[in-house]
Amino acid sequence: MITKNKIAEIKKLHQKKFRDETGCFIVEGTKSVLEVLESELVIKDFLATENWKNRFLTPKKQLQKVEIVSEKELERISTLQTPQEVLIIVEKPRFTISELDNNLPILALDDIRDPGNLGTIIRTADWFGFSQIVCSLHTVEYTNPKAIQASMGSFIRAKIIYADLTEICTQMKGKRKIFGSFLSGTSSNKAKFSSNDMIIIGNESTGISPSLSSLIDESLYIAAAKSSKAESLNAAIATAILLYQFQLSQN
Repeated sequence: MITKNKIAEIKKLHQKKFRDETGCFIVEGTKSVLEVLESELVIKDFLATENWKNRFLTPKKQLQKVEIVSEKELERISTLQTPQEVLIIVEKPRFTISELDNNLPILALDDIRDPGNLGTIIRTADWFGFSQIVCSLHTVEYTNPKAIQASMGSFIRAKIIYADLTEICTQMKGKRKIFGSFLSGTSSNKAKFSSNDMIIIGNESTGISPSLSSLIDESLYIAAAKSSKAESLNAAIATAILLYQFQLSQN
């Protein structure tokens, strides 16, 4: 049986303050947990129902000590409305700018505030082979439970770094071309991408910040239908279109 103190400590991780203090975050759901088990991420706590353990943990995978909990206990610590029989506490990996590969592309996110959008963007980046993601300091943390859920395990395969994007783009000038998503400029389906370009996606409502705009080499827009009355695209959808077009240009 899980102790009251442990329940309280885990519930603290629902809040950003305590995720920052401890350097740990919650991962729930079978798919994501099994992917973490196959990764090099450090698991600090592993809680699961007896049923889940018997179904999914083969002796080969059971390298972690699993604490058996009831569904009622999981409900008390879960971030989900419907708990999924397994919850782990993971140590947040730390990456630095110096670890970025100059031969690979970078997806940069400027003040993405919605965690669901961020998680979807991370999952989309994984699909299109973008493993390097640089987030502005005001972008929502990817360890937010909603972002982790939306990423469906893709956060495991990405180097996600938070930094001052203006400084990063200044450093990148001349080393790779910097594209930005705007409402005007070059139509994205006509862009000439290279294998190590940087693509910047802006805030859902305000777009790319002015301090970054001056550092962008080429502004891209996604052409809408002539009959469209929509003002803009959701940031995650815009990301998917641009990364798809980037991928096509590499084939």
